Amino acid sequence: MIKVAITGGIGSGKSYVSKILTERYQIPVYNADDEAKRLMVSNGVIRSELIKLLGPDAYHADGSLNKPLLSSYLFSLPEHVNQINGIVHPQVRSDFYEWADSQSKKGYPIVAIESAILYEAKFEDTVDDVIMVYAPISLRLKRAMARDGATASQIRSRMRQQLADSVKKKKARFVIYNDERHDLGKQIEEVVTTLRNEKMND
Repeated sequence: MIKVAITGGIGSGKSYVSKILTERYQIPVYNADDEAKRLMVSNGVIRSELIKLLGPDAYHADGSLNKPLLSSYLFSLPEHVNQINGIVHPQVRSDFYEWADSQSKKGYPIVAIESAILYEAKFEDTVDDVIMVYAPISLRLKRAMARDGATASQIRSRMRQQLADSVKKKKARFVIYNDERHDLGKQIEEVVTTLRNEKMND
């Protein structure tokens, strides 16, 4: 099995690329952000560690996560982000391995993980190859503002928290340009063809 990561900055279109991979090429995609949110509620290790860190109010009586409490803790000090990530990321990693194994047993030769913070979370060693989805900052701003209903300054602030595109480009094996000047579908097809050929020649 080939495991590939899809990464890119806010508004780059990585979720759109993931959708095409799933719908057009039948490549299952694990969304790390969505699964992390699920695991923060369902995973016993994460629950006990967050309660230890934040106290008994970390979860509501109905079992749901106390998001305002978590947010206030995260934004009060920079090191708090690392603390929370240190609790959540190892469980996401384990869950991805289990998921990938289950997809392999179903007969899928290629699986993917979508992660905005692939390198920041040190998840690149969980995959064989990385696809970076790139778009100019002006276009990313426009997309993210329309999608999230956020201001330009809010989006720029979130961008600054992520690894620079120039660094991601150097680290990734494949770079897909998602802008008006490039044929997105053709680029995705070329990447998938390369991966499938490599899988066949294993």
